[in-house]
Amino acid sequence: MYIKEFEIRWSDVDANRHLANSAYINFMAHTRMSFLWELGLDQKILHNNQIGPVVFYEHMYYFKEVFPGRPIRVSLEVAGLSKDGMFFEFRHNFYDSKGKNVAYCEMMGAWMSLSTRKLISLPDALLSLWDKIEKPDYFKVLTKEDTRKYAKMPADLA
Repeated sequence: MYIKEFEIRWSDVDANRHLANSAYINFMAHTRMSFLWELGLDQKILHNNQIGPVVFYEHMYYFKEVFPGRPIRVSLEVAGLSKDGMFFEFRHNFYDSKGKNVAYCEMMGAWMSLSTRKLISLPDALLSLWDKIEKPDYFKVLTKEDTRKYAKMPADLA
């Protein structure tokens, strides 16, 4: 499991004086990019390969308020990856300074070509980097069908 610690800044707090929804999203994005950089997918590699990660969805579940004054830790586990590396799924947990789980998120995304603006498989050299990651018991090899779980707008909103 990968973990990143954050200080809660004044700008991370909303009108209710607790951690804002946008701060959770920003902390997860930073955690993901730190994980990818440490994996070997840093900005230079992404630029040279003209690829970038895109988010399909982030489903947040909040359990307890978080306030400034103490750090928060954000975990990342790779819950799934397609055989070609195009699709990935991460799970994040948020822990307060006492180690209590205060929020959870399921996130799915893919890799996009920055030149064609279409989803792409990872080049073999980059895909092989994922071989060294720890895979939890619930890890799944993703297919395109897994990405369509929430692809249709609910009938009452259409």
